Amino acid sequence: MSRWRRILRWATLVGASMALAVSAASGQTGWGGWGESERAYDGVFTFVRLRWDSRFGGRRGGGSAWNHDFPRAEQNLLQILKDLTFIDANTTGSLILRLDDPQLFKYPIVYMWEPGFWTMGDFEAQRFREYLLKGGFAIFDDFELDQWNNFEAQMRRVLPELRWVKLDQSHQIFDGFFRMKTIEFPHPMMGLRPSYYGLHLDNDPSKRLLVIANHNADVAEYWEFVGQGFFPVDSSNEAFKLGVNYMIYGLTH
Repeated sequence: MSRWRRILRWATLVGASMALAVSAASGQTGWGGWGESERAYDGVFTFVRLRWDSRFGGRRGGGSAWNHDFPRAEQNLLQILKDLTFIDANTTGSLILRLDDPQLFKYPIVYMWEPGFWTMGDFEAQRFREYLLKGGFAIFDDFELDQWNNFEAQMRRVLPELRWVKLDQSHQIFDGFFRMKTIEFPHPMMGLRPSYYGLHLDNDPSKRLLVIANHNADVAEYWEFVGQGFFPVDSSNEAFKLGVNYMIYGLTH
């Protein structure tokens, strides 16, 4: 068995034990430290998930879209980060913030699920723009097909001057820590071939990437269910490598 596979299996066991510990404490603290709305800033790298509203009806457009894969996706990715990199990752909790939360500016990376159903107010759009231009990095995941249209419309309100560029495997974000075998591992539930799009500062691909969108992809689904036999090991490995590379890029650019 490869070293990476052993690490992933070990991380899954750690994630499972964390989930049990959180569940045991749920009567008092909900999810424990996972998904807090505020915490004292201590310089430790903390995963930030974005919470948002939607004008669309239904389960996926309602309150259960932005919290897809919570909290096991964060737990497992952060454990990998802490064990394999020099990032001082918080493996005991995370934050869930809205785009108009002033705490957002303390954290360099934010992650949003299901942006195909996302809507925001004008002040949120303004604050998100300020966050990205001041050095923030945003990752969008778990949306497919024509859900791109709503996502693109929302981002046009944030950065109307920037244009989406399709990224191939030569982009530095895919080689920041791990050299990936492929970035085209399939969508875990739908089998779609993923595409990656970015917005660069000044529309210059040689400059900083402000936003990356995983379209026709659900990378975090692999993080959540690693080691449970639902998805191929090779694809799960690449999904973790991608997540680590994203975090390294966001912290160093």
